[in-house]
Amino acid sequence: MDAQRKDIVRSADTTLAVLEAIAFAEEALGVTQIAQRLSLSKGAIFRHLQSLVDRGFVAQDPQTSRYRLGVKASLIGRLAPPENDLIAAAEGPMRDIRDRTAITTVLSAPTTSGALVLNTVIGYRTIEIGVRKGSELPFHASAQGKVMLAFGPPALMERTLRLGLPPLTPHTITDPDRLVSEVNLIRENGVATAPEEALLGINTLAVPVFDRDSRLAGAVALCGSIQYLPANPDDGLFAMVREMASRISRTLGYGTRAGN
Repeated sequence: MDAQRKDIVRSADTTLAVLEAIAFAEEALGVTQIAQRLSLSKGAIFRHLQSLVDRGFVAQDPQTSRYRLGVKASLIGRLAPPENDLIAAAEGPMRDIRDRTAITTVLSAPTTSGALVLNTVIGYRTIEIGVRKGSELPFHASAQGKVMLAFGPPALMERTLRLGLPPLTPHTITDPDRLVSEVNLIRENGVATAPEEALLGINTLAVPVFDRDSRLAGAVALCGSIQYLPANPDDGLFAMVREMASRISRTLGYGTRAGN
């Protein structure tokens, strides 16, 4: 790829990163906030913002000068395929299990590079543990990601191994053979954990969610302190996270086709 084409690709990638930062923020953002989130200069961010505003994907509040999604972004969201019903299907079961465990529940969907967090229902513990919507969790260092490696297309595992397994904590799996072995076990058992693999003191317990075509739609998980969600969770927690995933899958139509 020549230098000019690389610059074009890099520019497009930055524009999309700016759009994602605004889309997944809980409130309108200023230029400084966006620049800090993306570790870029305000000047660079401003140029991309102007392009997004001109095309209608982002709108600027005239009173606060902050940015939010524009009309065109909302229109594209409404035109997205029905797979986006995953968030609606998961809302009730996620709240039910959160209420029964007091532990945060998290819904994620696979991308080519990680487990994208679609929704989080925060737990009731004294110290809240949560994952911001729009965050992308690494496949090799998250329970959701390992579920996706186990039940998603083989290309996900191939790409993950090819790009390497960088350590996030001393407990992160960095050995390819060990990751492959664990993913095979997850495929057999249907459940994954990642004790302190992405962040010290935090564990996640994840199970796959399937659509009406028996394809992986995403993963749903409990996420909390190692104190309440130990490295080896008890059978009750396993049962509840499986129940949560089963309810979501049924709502998406899993098991309704002949042969399922």
